[in-house]
Amino acid sequence: MLESDMQTLVLWIITLGALVVAGNRFYRQMGPLLSAPGEARFDQPMERLGGVFEAVGLHRRLLNFRMSGILHLLIFTGFIVLFTAIIQAFGAGLFPGFSLAPIGGDTWIALLQDIFAVTITLGVGLAVWHRFVVRPARFRGSNNCDASIIYVLVMCVVGTMLLEFASGIAAEGAGNSWRPLSSLIASGLRALSVTGERATNLHEIFYWLHIFAVLGFLIYIPGSKHRHMFLAAPNVYMRSLKPKGMLAAPPPERGKTGVGSIEEFSAKHLFDTLSCTECGRCESVCPAHAAGLPLSPKSLIMDLRDAMLEPGYETHQPLIGGIIKEETLWACTTCHACMDVCPVHIEHVPKIVDMRRQMVEDGAVEPMLQDALSALQRTGNSVGKPSKMRARWTKKLSFKIKDARTEPVDVLWFVGDFASYDQRVQRITLKVAETLHAAGVDFGILYDGEHNSGNDIRRAGEEGLFELLAQHNIDTLAGCSFNRIMTTDPHSLNALRLEYTMFGTDYEVVHYTQLLKELLDSGALAIAQGRQRKVTYHDPCYLGRYNGEFDAPREIIERTGSLLIEMGRCRENSFCCGAGGGRIWMDDSASEERPSENRIKEALALGTVDTFVVSCPKDTVMYSAAVQNLGVEDQIEVLDIIDLVELRDDDSTVQRQEIQSPQTGSATAPTHTNFSANRLPIDT
Repeated sequence: MLESDMQTLVLWIITLGALVVAGNRFYRQMGPLLSAPGEARFDQPMERLGGVFEAVGLHRRLLNFRMSGILHLLIFTGFIVLFTAIIQAFGAGLFPGFSLAPIGGDTWIALLQDIFAVTITLGVGLAVWHRFVVRPARFRGSNNCDASIIYVLVMCVVGTMLLEFASGIAAEGAGNSWRPLSSLIASGLRALSVTGERATNLHEIFYWLHIFAVLGFLIYIPGSKHRHMFLAAPNVYMRSLKPKGMLAAPPPERGKTGVGSIEEFSAKHLFDTLSCTECGRCESVCPAHAAGLPLSPKSLIMDLRDAMLEPGYETHQPLIGGIIKEETLWACTTCHACMDVCPVHIEHVPKIVDMRRQMVEDGAVEPMLQDALSALQRTGNSVGKPSKMRARWTKKLSFKIKDARTEPVDVLWFVGDFASYDQRVQRITLKVAETLHAAGVDFGILYDGEHNSGNDIRRAGEEGLFELLAQHNIDTLAGCSFNRIMTTDPHSLNALRLEYTMFGTDYEVVHYTQLLKELLDSGALAIAQGRQRKVTYHDPCYLGRYNGEFDAPREIIERTGSLLIEMGRCRENSFCCGAGGGRIWMDDSASEERPSENRIKEALALGTVDTFVVSCPKDTVMYSAAVQNLGVEDQIEVLDIIDLVELRDDDSTVQRQEIQSPQTGSATAPTHTNFSANRLPIDT
């Protein structure tokens, strides 16, 4: 065997050589990031570190997929503990005399190494079973050969470690109570007459095999998807800390709004592609993918990565229309589900929006979307109707709604396009108005002064039109006196609350279900127990996932006396209706099954539900059409939450309170008052 000094020299040579090879492989992959535009992603270090601990240390997102999360946790924790064995092996070899014994290397650390050798073996076994027997659909397109090599390398590291320990125990001729598994293997070796010098020689052989297994793993990792072992934590650290509903504005130094080549993506967006684990969680929750449209968030990230890693990628096929197909980009509903489930916080939606912006700049716009954008430019609404028709629905009311442009109001109702123009939604708009009036809410609307909020226009990539619409609404609101804004449209809520802040606004914006809950809590609104329905509720993406409101709608439903039965995909995991991101204006004939139809089938599968409850005008449109397309009108009915609200006569009164308007400094009418309310004159 090699003398001690020679062993140390050889170990230094092969270790440094392996580090150089691995470092070079990492450098070649990270090269494109070095010349990419930077982003400020290093502020608020404590919050960022907290996110890393939650995502990596606690496996919060990983455990949402139970089997994958558990097996990953077994392997992850095993590697954390077994890293001590790697330190011991290399430390003792590179620095003679080094030992972990003073801190428990031969006692409690030894015990943990044996225990976690079992957990990591169990984890790898589950991973093999999951990938090659269960074979989840989300794994399609991932490299099974790469996964297999990693499984083998992991078991080589663990196996050689255990055999090194066991042969060492066999050489000593006695058991080791701190290493129960290694001692058991040593007993087997002794039964095979591996003792004394034979065991000592075998111990040295397994030591070197362990060294080579570790270094082989290190060299292989940079070219594998498992590079996320090193990149996941920094990628989570550099995650966006902005609210979900606030898209980043195109950086001025880019000189244009869109991204038309890989090198125009920021370093963080390129780092995303290298951090991807190819787990397919994003694909499994994507409504466009479920509909059979040509979008897989996983494949999109992988395609960007593979193109970036191609030598001379700058001169190869174009990004849009080449690496990423145009129809792939238009398929996205921007529902944010992919980003919410990604365990390493990859940002799919901003990349898609950036590339959409480039397509808009190039005039390569989906035909039906182009019609809607043209209508918005001409009239300020997506249906192309005159602005003076926006408030025509108010003529059916039993009272006159205030014009917030000329009268101070407590609540300014931003109605939105669909709630104003679409006849399927106008009935709901009327009932909301009558309910607020019955509760004594001092509210008004902008009449023909309101334009589309621009939320979906921005996500469709038309940044310039979004800014025009936003500035018009901001200028109109600047001439009004109000305390807060209410809207029935979650898309408008997101734009007014979050997107408009880029222009310096700071509005308090609430969804109408939040206001209704306030009215119920204060006693200003009294609900009669109506029909005892069995209902399920759909969380709109821009109310729930984007803006975090899940409880107010459910509390209202429960107060109406209805029995709420949740779908499997609810709250944060709600399934998009398919209308967001401008998709409501696009052709969906290529869909194998529309997301809205998929969702109605999910509700029907509950068995006893007779009502599908929504709280978004677009959801009313999408799900009413889905019920008709599926021919299940006799099985389930689509209703807005306001349809469940039946007012009851209540002679009790609540003292009207004057509210000081922060806008004007003057007293305005009360927000919440209660008086005898007659049954609404609306056909519900």
